[in-house]
Amino acid sequence: MDLIEELRWRGMFHDMMPGTEEHLATGQPITGYIGFDPTAPSLHIGNLATIMLLVHLQRAGHRPLALVGGATGMIGDPSGKSAERNLLDEAALRRNQAGIQAQLEKFLVFDDSPTGALVVNNYDWFKDFGFLGFLREVGKHLTVNYMMAKDSVKRRISGDENSGAEGLSYTEFSYQLLQGYDFVHLFRTYGCTLQMGASDQWGNITTGTELIRRMGAGEPETNSEQVPKAYALTGQLITKADGTKYGKSETGTVWLDASLTSPYQFYQFFLNAADADVPRLIRVFTLLTKAEIEALEAEHAEAPHKRILQKALAEQVTTRVHGTAAYEAALAASQVLFGGGELASLDEATLLDVFAGVPQVEVPRADLTEMNVVSLLSEATGGVVFPSKGEARKMMQAGGVSLNREKMAPEQMANDVTPLLGQYLVAQKGKKNYFLLKLV
Repeated sequence: MDLIEELRWRGMFHDMMPGTEEHLATGQPITGYIGFDPTAPSLHIGNLATIMLLVHLQRAGHRPLALVGGATGMIGDPSGKSAERNLLDEAALRRNQAGIQAQLEKFLVFDDSPTGALVVNNYDWFKDFGFLGFLREVGKHLTVNYMMAKDSVKRRISGDENSGAEGLSYTEFSYQLLQGYDFVHLFRTYGCTLQMGASDQWGNITTGTELIRRMGAGEPETNSEQVPKAYALTGQLITKADGTKYGKSETGTVWLDASLTSPYQFYQFFLNAADADVPRLIRVFTLLTKAEIEALEAEHAEAPHKRILQKALAEQVTTRVHGTAAYEAALAASQVLFGGGELASLDEATLLDVFAGVPQVEVPRADLTEMNVVSLLSEATGGVVFPSKGEARKMMQAGGVSLNREKMAPEQMANDVTPLLGQYLVAQKGKKNYFLLKLV
């Protein structure tokens, strides 16, 4: 199966310039690149689909090149935006680049072979490129009419009240020219002949192929119908079954950096994927084969409540991004709420992640030594766990109350239970009602 066939069956292919498929099938490694925005210290779930384009390019025997837009990141791409972004300084962009490269190394093979991946920063070739020189050497090759015809520009410049557009600054208007020159530079310096990206990048990508043609960066032009020497390929934007953008959780963006989105939260995000979405997600975000995915789908169809597809997806992606140990810890943590995991095995960050959605209440530490469990779970919690001592006592007598997974009897003292990490008690009443008590 060649690259295009692979992308098509996975639902990742959107469009390509004429001649691209033939160019990829010459039997020789070609270099293809994708640009990544360095205005955050980490990539996020929304970037995963484009990262996987580079993964499949390399697996097909080609060289992936990741461009970190240190220069263009100082300006901002108007594609899909309704307002201009904040600008970052060089030091911040360099820090972000380092974090992004570390994340890409989890997906791509970086070595000295003809297919070894490479990361470059366009700030390195733009920092000494003067404004007048850029206008003379690059700007003259594209007309304003050509640039304004791009959808990303038209949406912003129209000022459509319904679109939320705030107009377009000259700075952002120049973005496509800068990205186009990136392709020219990579074509000349690294022999890069393919640019890839999400479907909303088609206008910027084709600006690059047009600049290569007009600037004579390829073979001498013999006629206007000459097949370009640079090519474009775009992948599908990943959306949910209802058409909304994929990659956000209830708490916001899902990052690849563990300090921004914990491995447990990351795992849960995929584990909670809707049945309608997961067949596509497992094709896009994993390297499982067609036969493996179809076997999982058949198993899932027989018992959807077991969430076979979601578990496989969450395991594959969490392991790739955070490693096997982090996946196993996230799996153990996810089982805590269902009674199969050990509370004492959780570190504080994971404990707080697991119980982030349950009622939490601070309890004076002194109450632990002075009260029995009935008073602790009623009076000391301000009625959060039980509104009255009588109700607490009744449920305990029926065996329906536990602290840190230990069944409680009404006559027990609260300090019979050892706090987790020296300061937390997990109260459970019935099968599904949890409360997190923090000693202060």
